[in-house]
Amino acid sequence: MTIFPGGRRRAALALALSGVLALTATACGDDGSGAGDKGTEGSGKGKITFWDNNGGVRTDVWKEIIADFEKANPEIDVEYVGIASKEVQSKYDTAIQGGGLPDVGGVGAAMLAGIAAQNALEPLDARVEASSLKGKLNTAMVTSVTAAGGQDKLFTVPTSASNGVLYYRTDLFKAAGLPAPTTWSKFYAAAEKLTDTDKNRFGYTIRGGAGSIAQALDAMYGQSGITSFWDGEKTTVNDPKNVAALEKYAGLFKRTTPAADVNNDFTKMVAQWDSGQIGMLNHNLGSYQDHVKALGTDKFRGIPNPTLDDGTRVQVSNPVDGLGLFSTSKNKAAAWKFIEFAASHASNSKWNESAGAIPANTDAAKDPWLQESEPTKLGAEVLFSGEATIVELPYYLPDWNSISKAENESGFQKVLLGTTTAKAFLDHLAEQLNAAQAEWQQQNP
Repeated sequence: MTIFPGGRRRAALALALSGVLALTATACGDDGSGAGDKGTEGSGKGKITFWDNNGGVRTDVWKEIIADFEKANPEIDVEYVGIASKEVQSKYDTAIQGGGLPDVGGVGAAMLAGIAAQNALEPLDARVEASSLKGKLNTAMVTSVTAAGGQDKLFTVPTSASNGVLYYRTDLFKAAGLPAPTTWSKFYAAAEKLTDTDKNRFGYTIRGGAGSIAQALDAMYGQSGITSFWDGEKTTVNDPKNVAALEKYAGLFKRTTPAADVNNDFTKMVAQWDSGQIGMLNHNLGSYQDHVKALGTDKFRGIPNPTLDDGTRVQVSNPVDGLGLFSTSKNKAAAWKFIEFAASHASNSKWNESAGAIPANTDAAKDPWLQESEPTKLGAEVLFSGEATIVELPYYLPDWNSISKAENESGFQKVLLGTTTAKAFLDHLAEQLNAAQAEWQQQNP
């Protein structure tokens, strides 16, 4: 799909939406209509379609939950469609324009505003209030996704939260006589000491491919100590302290990281770290179980991202994941039953234990497995104990997902390769963000 920056992107989407009712297509979960179709409540029985926004990675656990749901609700059949996380935004945009939206889909905070702005999602506040989920969803996560939607409405039922994690090989650290990389100075020292390029050993693996911007922002703000994404009406991404932090972080590339990192997304990074001699990896809680399968529990740890030397912890917000009910659904009653079931204690606990993530269901968050998974336990403590200052990313901007991904990932690669400077890259990013913020404020006075 063509990406249009700023208002031009929204204008293009609006133009496409104006012709939606003239389109007909065979669609999964509806009659092929786009977001202009209001859908119907339906009978509460029959077939619904569910799009998993992390297909492949979480397919098995979703199929278990679907089987449990269909056993409890034999009158409803759920068709599962797994979509890779890097493709899901374009899939939703295409379906909104041309038809084929599912009944239910995984919709995280990072893409929520752009989809909600096109009237593709059903507000769920009243449904939650009248359901078994009332009072059972983590308040901070509900607040986060409500803000992310940009309209003060709940457009997705939160299911999980993640956290930035620094995974490190305890066996390699012990052999090198290194302390745990709990601070940024210890992190950089370890990256240097664990690198032996002649033996193909590296201290760190840096994310240069899809999804690189969020990780770079986390490293920047964590080192600069800047505590807000905005300073008045202007973003702080290109503050001199952030520029210096990005220069230092990107300077690790090829010196203490593999050269292949410039193109690596999280799946390649995780596979590389699990099978090779690399000391550290930044990812989130979602890859914990992969590391356990590859390394056991005695060769690595997952700890919150480093602090400054004085113990100050600043990190950017990680998008809360959730389940949205699409407005085009012809069977919203059945679709809601599935969402309610998936967010219930048992199902939410099952999914998050599999993913190593923090449950949104407050009963699930009390289950024993959470205390037994150290990275998840530590991540939950950081997120909800007030220990960290969280820099809230502007998920409410409809253009946030495209700006923070497709439109700037190639620019970050140029920083790694040394063909552009960290300052030039961040100045360009700031220009886009300031324009998007100004447009949003104009539309939402």
